[in-house]
Amino acid sequence: MDPHRLAPLRVFDYVRCREDDLPLTGKNSGRPDHEKASPMRSTPDRIRHALSFEVIGILLVTPLGALAFGHPMAEIGMVALVSATIATGWNYLYNLGFDHALLRLRGRVAKTVPLRVVHAVLFEGGLLAILMPFIAWYLGVSLWDAFVMDAAFAGFYLIYAFCFNWGYDVVFPVRESDYRPQ
Repeated sequence: MDPHRLAPLRVFDYVRCREDDLPLTGKNSGRPDHEKASPMRSTPDRIRHALSFEVIGILLVTPLGALAFGHPMAEIGMVALVSATIATGWNYLYNLGFDHALLRLRGRVAKTVPLRVVHAVLFEGGLLAILMPFIAWYLGVSLWDAFVMDAAFAGFYLIYAFCFNWGYDVVFPVRESDYRPQ
């Protein structure tokens, strides 16, 4: 990077931002990253993200859930399918809200590892509360058994969500040229 192309940085700006937030070259040069318009994912990209997340998740969790809980694969598959349908809507809304919150609070949507952990835990906690009554009803189990099953699924999806979302960001990075204000 050419040091002559970097805009001067005020001392106050340096204190407020981390090293990776220093000004970049380009149309927004001269302003720290946290003050620039941050790119966000487009609606089609968010749909691709949500659908691919759920399809891969169903393919993994159905046989694992049937094996772990001793229910027929068809029952666990139906729970997984209904849960994935509900989770797809939750995924879209949650990630859109989370990204808007990041943009408002931090000025960008890039996530650090600790922030990715918070993101995944909050997502799974909200989904746990939504899905537990359905699991109890459909499988004819107590709320406690449904909670244990749902918690086990949430544990699986917590790790899966962390890995999937990080991988998705690597495979399909948000580029400034893709920026669409939302």
